[in-house]
Amino acid sequence: MSKLYIVPTPIGNLKDITFRAIEVLNEVDLILAEDTRTSGKLLKHFEIATHMQSHHMHNEHKTVDSIIQKLKAGTSVALISDAGTPAISDPGFLLSRACIEHNIAVECLPGATAFVPALVNSGLPNDKFVFEGFLPVKKGRQTRLLLLAEETRTMIFYESPHKLVKTLGHFCEYFGEDRSISVSRELTKMFEETIRGKAKEVLEYYTNKSPKGEIVIVVAGKSK
Repeated sequence: MSKLYIVPTPIGNLKDITFRAIEVLNEVDLILAEDTRTSGKLLKHFEIATHMQSHHMHNEHKTVDSIIQKLKAGTSVALISDAGTPAISDPGFLLSRACIEHNIAVECLPGATAFVPALVNSGLPNDKFVFEGFLPVKKGRQTRLLLLAEETRTMIFYESPHKLVKTLGHFCEYFGEDRSISVSRELTKMFEETIRGKAKEVLEYYTNKSPKGEIVIVVAGKSK
């Protein structure tokens, strides 16, 4: 029986991959990739020739059993996502849980995760925080926001650029216009940007400037 390696990949800057990640990706028998085209560019850059197999949110329920059988047969497997650490708002949880249920070793390497630098450079308290990932698009969104309005810990959200203004508007509505917010986008890339301020100020900024790239929002908790 082999082992499942969960391997973080760069969220933008290719230099952020670790020596150990490259070593593991070279040595395993199979790499499970969220998008083989995207990961193919990364592997080509680091001259990694390991065979890849597609493993994403649309097929992971169907492929878990076959992957478990490969691991039991001695195939060593590495799981990667398009960027960052797998299972953090990306596929990975189902497979790691299945491995644990079948007594297959799981090892997660440390590495890039977008919310950590966004939290640290936000200037907001980071001794206690909650990671919310993406808010529900429609059903359950209002319920979640009403619940989070009472949260006293710093909150972290992921958001797509075309939904950022709408989400900031909801934060103003449910959390208050004066709630402190930090929006980081394009982390580790050439046009990295972090905008900090009151919710209404950040909303005004992005209302006048269309955002691009991957986005992490850090919101102060409710004052006690």
